[in-house]
This record gives sequence, structure tokens and C-alpha cells, in this order.
Amino acid sequence: MKKAGKFFTVLFISLVMLSFLSCGKKSSEYFKLWNDCDSLKALIEYVEDVTDKKSPNYIPVEDRIVTFDMDGTFIGELYPSYFEYNILEYRVLDDPDYKDRASESELFAANAIRDFVRNGKPLPDHFDLIHARAAAKAYAGMTIPEFDAYVKNFEKRTPNGFEGMTYAESFYKPMLEVFDYLTANNFTFYVISGSDRFICRALVDSLGIEPNRVIGMDVLLKSDNQGDDEGVNYTYKTTDRLLRTDVLLIKNLKTNKVKNIAQEIGKVPVLSFGNSGGDSAMHNYCLANTKYKSRAFMLIADDDEDDHANREKALKLGQQWKEAGYVVISMRDDFKTIYGENVKKVDFKF
Repeated sequence: MKKAGKFFTVLFISLVMLSFLSCGKKSSEYFKLWNDCDSLKALIEYVEDVTDKKSPNYIPVEDRIVTFDMDGTFIGELYPSYFEYNILEYRVLDDPDYKDRASESELFAANAIRDFVRNGKPLPDHFDLIHARAAAKAYAGMTIPEFDAYVKNFEKRTPNGFEGMTYAESFYKPMLEVFDYLTANNFTFYVISGSDRFICRALVDSLGIEPNRVIGMDVLLKSDNQGDDEGVNYTYKTTDRLLRTDVLLIKNLKTNKVKNIAQEIGKVPVLSFGNSGGDSAMHNYCLANTKYKSRAFMLIADDDEDDHANREKALKLGQQWKEAGYVVISMRDDFKTIYGENVKKVDFKF
């Protein structure tokens, strides 16, 4: 009898613990690095609504698709330019193994970035494409593993204007909590960036984001033995290697983001996160979802104490995003920290 009593006591305790664990965390418990703010409330209310099977807005797991821009949305952008701009500047102007081989178009783009960063000069018109074409040339001939290693080696550097982190660590920590929260609620998120797809893959690798959930700028790839043959006329061999070429296929911004989402994901997102006008098309595609309730969020870089931000510009953009129907996330007011307590903003050094 004593053994039976002990057995049922252990069984009862186990069932209680199992019941407790099955309840999971409360939504608010995922967000240790957020203040009590309207943007977070909007996200939690949305997720709780669409994951409730009793709600008329319930979304099946397979359709809980989320799109995230990268630069300025969950990784640092303002130190003082995009990561892909910084690495191109280094590649073309400073890399001892490459700089003497750079073409005129590469030098033009890299010097424009340097003038922008060091002297505050505006970038040339249509610089998105100017940079993209120059970047295609700068890394042409690299295999995918070689380029991945090149990016990961560069990202070990400390971003100019900061102490206490590397490029590889320069994530907005509150936004990583959003990843965890959405994952716990069975959402699948994709990185949809204007930056090079393989740069994005290298940067988010430490987060455990699978390569097939990363979409970005693309260049043409070809086999090292393919020569001038079109891919449709050449059979890849076991001894072949894929190389980057200097042919730009797509700069993944604005409506190109929508095009790539439709082609590569095949479903209209129900949540979208971004930080700039280049993300508006992606947001609008999400908000136009005719099947499910949807939301779009825009971060504004309005924290000029902990980051290199233009607060006045950010506040104007915030008002613009609200009028467009997006939920605005204030990095100054909504985040308790951006990069972590041990990271300090410092003056730029050149």
C-alpha cells in the first residue's frame, strides 16, 4: 500500500508539472528587453488573436508567414552605413589582396561610400543599383564557401562608432525576442533584405536561421567549368564548383521584394517588419492579404544617445509610417537596450 501511495503521489506531481509546462510562457514573459509600449501590445494582441482557434481571425500554422527586413530592422545600420557598404569599401579600397584589381565602377562606388561616411557627402542618385553592380564585380570569381568565409572574417571587426561588440554581434536584442516569440507561436519567418543574399546568410547564421529562409540581392552563379555556355546547355559535374559572377540579377528592394516573396515563398505574409521606404511595398503586400488578418511594423531609429541616429528625421518618418497604416516601433521609447548594456556608442575614428 505504501508503494502504491508513493507511486500515485509521484504520478500526481508529474501530471501537475506537465500541466504547468504545457501552459508555456505568458506572452509578456518573452519580452525582457521591451518597455510597456503600444507597439508591443499591438504585436501580442495580434498573435494571441490569430493563434486562438476560437477566434474568427484564426490562422492555421502553415499560413503564419512573417517577413523581416534585415538592415535597420534587426541588425545595426547606422554605423554609419549598411554592412554591405562597409565591406565593399574595405574590399575595393583597403583589402591588400584585391584593391589593385578593382575596376573604375567599383572604385567609384567605394569612394562614394567613403565620402558619405567620412565627409557627410550625399550618395549619388540611384546608388542602390550603382553599389549592387559594383559589388557583383568585386566578389566575382569567389565560390560560395569562399565568399561566406570572407564575410564572416570581416564581421569579426568592431563597427566604427561603437565599443563592446563586433559586426557579428550587432543585432537589436529586443528584436531577437520577437523571433523567439513568433517561433514559439508557430510562425515561420523569412529575412527579406536589399543586401546580398549570401551576406545576409553569413550574418544570420549565428541566429540559427536556415539559408532557405533568406532572400536578398542576387548575382548570377555559374560553374567554374561552364565557360560561355548557358546553364541550360551545361551539365554540372561532381568536380565542379559554383562561382559568383559579375552579373547582377536583382536588387531586392521595393516591389522586387514583393516579387521575390511571391516567387520563393508562394504565400502572402500575415506579418511584416521593416524600417525604411524600401520595405513599404513588402508591408503593403502583407496588409493587402485578403485571406487573413495582417499587421505591418516599422522601426524608427530615433535613439541618438545609444545609436548613431537622426532623431528629427526618424520622427518625421514615424508619422509618415503611422499614416500609411503601419505600427511604429520607437527604438528609444520601446527598447530597454538596443545592442546590450556592455555596448557603448563612441565617436567615429578614421
